Amino acid sequence: MPEDRRARQRTGAGVGLLLTLALAAVLLTVLPKDHDREGGGACTARTVRSWSADAKLTGSFAAYGDDATRTDDWTGGDGTHSVRLPDGRVLWLFSDTYLGQVHGPPNPVGESYVWRDTTAPLVRNSAVVMSDGHPPLTLPAPLFPDPGPGEWRWPVAARVEPRSPGSAESVVRVLLWTRTAGAYPWIYGVPTATEVATLSLPDLRVESIVKVFDQQLVQDPSRRVQFGTTLVPVGGWTYVFGGNDAQAAARPTSSAYVARVPEGRLGEPGAWEYWTGAAWTARAGPRPVLGDGRHTGVGSAFSVVRDGGTYVLFTMAAGSRGLTTVTSYWACSPVGPWHGPARGFSPPLPAGQVAAYNPQVHPALGGDGRIVLSYDVNWLDATAASAAWNLSRNVSLYRPRFVTLRLGPPPR
Repeated sequence: MPEDRRARQRTGAGVGLLLTLALAAVLLTVLPKDHDREGGGACTARTVRSWSADAKLTGSFAAYGDDATRTDDWTGGDGTHSVRLPDGRVLWLFSDTYLGQVHGPPNPVGESYVWRDTTAPLVRNSAVVMSDGHPPLTLPAPLFPDPGPGEWRWPVAARVEPRSPGSAESVVRVLLWTRTAGAYPWIYGVPTATEVATLSLPDLRVESIVKVFDQQLVQDPSRRVQFGTTLVPVGGWTYVFGGNDAQAAARPTSSAYVARVPEGRLGEPGAWEYWTGAAWTARAGPRPVLGDGRHTGVGSAFSVVRDGGTYVLFTMAAGSRGLTTVTSYWACSPVGPWHGPARGFSPPLPAGQVAAYNPQVHPALGGDGRIVLSYDVNWLDATAASAAWNLSRNVSLYRPRFVTLRLGPPPR
């Protein structure tokens, strides 16, 4: 082979290598870094080392709900989530919510409880805005309209992000669970889809609602997955956790799943990727990252926080302890492997036939190593009318409670 031809081949190979390296550098610059592999010295086992009831925060919602000066605002709700807005306000999102008038004690059966009439309005979602120095404000409810007859939307996790990647304008993205009325055991509705609502800032107007994950073609409702019970932003990605409704089908636990979306693109269905057990993909069905259906797994709603390099997941315990006890798992990656469950703790519950559920971390309220966690309370009754009566005769039952906790290494 002539020397000049060999030189041209070497030059072409060198240019190709340089182009490949340049393209790789561009992709590394543009694409967010993966955080889906276990490892690294920053990740260590974490568990709840101490906790205490947060009477002040719990009391603030009790005082607001007991205030009878308005007849169109929040008096109780569940599905508690929160997000801090750029101007310092905190937006609180609730699922099923009681509005209307409350009355001082005694209630109609002579008990010393603040109460409401059983005809008080119940809406499927609401939002309350709080800020220092200003009274709470309930936005017109429901904030997210029903998608159709017999259907409703429950808001779950939310975050403030750029309107689009690189944009200087921020919006609030709210994950929504669409449910459809169903027969027993689907007394809380059949899972239908996950949607994302975009709220403008600072006026919190609903601009759009987009379906990002449709589950209507999954025949078994207990295997349908809804995303958004918790969000964790890391390294340019928003990791979106979700679960199925296996517990509604009388299984001991449900399974946890995870998706990821580049920052600023939560409202774009095509930007979502789902963990399949081996890789992220926009096409294949997601696979569980936690849950064996018996001893390990999650409740119908759970929360994840990142403590240093460690992910910590809070959920109600499996089995009968799931009515009273919060437990936790830890991992070095959102996709696991998840280690646990750790020994749980039982936060205070009011007297009566009640249960705790939906433990949720509120990053907007924590700091200095403190984690603020809420849990919801509901009356246990096979008859809906009886449950509603008990929630109305004592309006303090159906409201969030709060604890403050600290994490640390497991005790030796």
